[in-house]
Amino acid sequence: MGTRAGGRRTGPKCIAIIGPFASGKTTLLEAILARTGAIPRQSPVSSGNTVSDHSPEARAHAMSVEATFATTDFMGEQITFVDCPGSIEFAFEAEPVLAACDLAVVVAEADEKKIPALQLIMRKLDDLAIPRILFLNKVDKAIAGVRDTLKMLQPASSVPLLLRQIPVRKDGVVVGSIDLALERAYIYREYAESQVADIANDDKARELEARFSMLETLADHDDHLMEQLLEEIEPPKDAIFDDLSADLRAGAVTPVLIGTAEKGNGVLRLLKAIRHDAPDVEATRKRLGAPDGQTVVQVMKTIHTAHGGKLSVSRVLSGQLADAAELFLSNGDTAKVSGIYKMLGKDQTKLTSAKAGDTVALGKLDDVKTGQTLSSAKGGIRPLVKLEPPQPVFAFALRPKERKDEVKMSAAIQRLAEEDPSLSLRHNQDSAETVLSGHGEMHLRVVRERLEGKNQIPIEGHAPAVPYRETIRKGAQQRGRHKKQSGGHGQFGDVVIEIKPLPRGSGFQFSDTITGGVVPKTYIQSVETGIRDYLKTGPLGFPVVDVAVNLSDGSYHAVDSSDMAFQMAAKLAMKEGMTACSPVLLEPVMKVEIVTPSDATSKIIALIPQRRGQILGYDARPDWPGWDVVEATMPQAEIGDLIIELRSATAGVASYRAAFDHMAELTGRLADEAMNANGKAA
Repeated sequence: MGTRAGGRRTGPKCIAIIGPFASGKTTLLEAILARTGAIPRQSPVSSGNTVSDHSPEARAHAMSVEATFATTDFMGEQITFVDCPGSIEFAFEAEPVLAACDLAVVVAEADEKKIPALQLIMRKLDDLAIPRILFLNKVDKAIAGVRDTLKMLQPASSVPLLLRQIPVRKDGVVVGSIDLALERAYIYREYAESQVADIANDDKARELEARFSMLETLADHDDHLMEQLLEEIEPPKDAIFDDLSADLRAGAVTPVLIGTAEKGNGVLRLLKAIRHDAPDVEATRKRLGAPDGQTVVQVMKTIHTAHGGKLSVSRVLSGQLADAAELFLSNGDTAKVSGIYKMLGKDQTKLTSAKAGDTVALGKLDDVKTGQTLSSAKGGIRPLVKLEPPQPVFAFALRPKERKDEVKMSAAIQRLAEEDPSLSLRHNQDSAETVLSGHGEMHLRVVRERLEGKNQIPIEGHAPAVPYRETIRKGAQQRGRHKKQSGGHGQFGDVVIEIKPLPRGSGFQFSDTITGGVVPKTYIQSVETGIRDYLKTGPLGFPVVDVAVNLSDGSYHAVDSSDMAFQMAAKLAMKEGMTACSPVLLEPVMKVEIVTPSDATSKIIALIPQRRGQILGYDARPDWPGWDVVEATMPQAEIGDLIIELRSATAGVASYRAAFDHMAELTGRLADEAMNANGKAA
């Protein structure tokens, strides 16, 4: 009997269901819940009535847009499944979820176009050291053989994909599977438990070959099994199961099970594999480095409900948790639990307590955020998870259609950002815009739909303003005189300034060469203040940069001169002088780094010049087989919707990072359009 795995791990488990977009994750969750009796029947995704389709946005777009939690019981054990969105635009939803899960079920299909998306998921699981099972879905529609499919999918995985089942076919149609560990056939029955059968004579040779291949892979980590294979000794089944469990938990292999979630086929075998092979919360606690001997809770998601207020969906990593318990955040602040709930999609069942391994929703932890760690230790413990959202790749400026909704909109966005930490909100001082940033056009479309639907706030949105600047090409000297007499003290200020261009990136420099006190020192600062005020909006309508202004001469009046008079004189001199300095528009140019599957690199390189970009080079992405990194410079004005085109060219997986590089002159039609959009004629 094998001893490497140490037996089955009992107790509550938390399992993430993850995979590329449209691979069948939500369908698999429905099938699992129906098979375990958590729901009366399995609903097709197209019906819009699945557990994961509880938001109108998910139903409208026929896709999961947030993580959905569902707790069920299987063979006397409690398992919480988390359906994670498949689109890369909502991928960050999975980050805090995966960290606290015991195992991931990766749903994939025999589709070569989805391999890059699968690779992104597998790499994330590698980074988090999370064991996984691959559920090869839609086997009834697959044209290629299962082993050929695994050869196609293997480049996406850093560890061997270990085929544990092979299909049984009748007249070319998949009608069941053979479990290579049990050496038993299972004939599918739609939405029902499969029928156990003997392996047909026609399938025995295939089964023996596939089984030996499985054992060879397991033997790479078990010297005793290797000796048995070399000596042609049949290993006992319990030793094989022990190896399967041990290698899965160690992350040494990714077992592959097959089925068709839409018909409920293969689901029971998957559930039994999870029950028998998955690690438990103790392994997850050790992986995260959580201390033992106290209550430790990891927050996986924040939800704002219509009637129940804020819920923090959390995993109890150790200890016991009672309602009204006081917990400590990592910064020492306290949080009091007000309600403990079991989750099944949008439905909650109130509990009196939770124990280690349970995944529950905790009520009204107002100051607690997704990804935070809570504990019973006074003063708190260090955070177990560090959330780092990727750089936003899409943005729009938004405002409520009614000014009375501004405060309401701000509060609603704050709640949405609590639910989705990958959202970024900032106020652009130059354009006075509120800019919301995220990870794609669909990501922000869903946010807008939630503002308008769930929060009843009509929104106006548009592309954010580009931070154009202007500068000058030549210098000029200009006098500015402000004189006003209206009874009593008048106003008098007189300055002569020299305006000169500076090298790009120099900003603004002010100096004075006043002699003889023609402009008293008291007013020199006033002149600089007036000049700086003018530079906020130059002759082309944008902030002025890279200019030097020297105050060289002027005059004053002992009675009528004042701080304000010299500010006005300076502004007049700048207004008249700048038009003689050949003002020119500047646009920000960004350094862009695009990551793309190698087979789409040529498409990416072709589209960069179409957006006035300049290719700097491209190379293989380090440690990412089948991926490239393309470097380029591109005007910021061309980057706004770049991600849409990148994702269209790469089956939805390319992304980019951008950072400011330099300012460049913009002339001609594009400059005219920028100035007209800003309310200035060229």
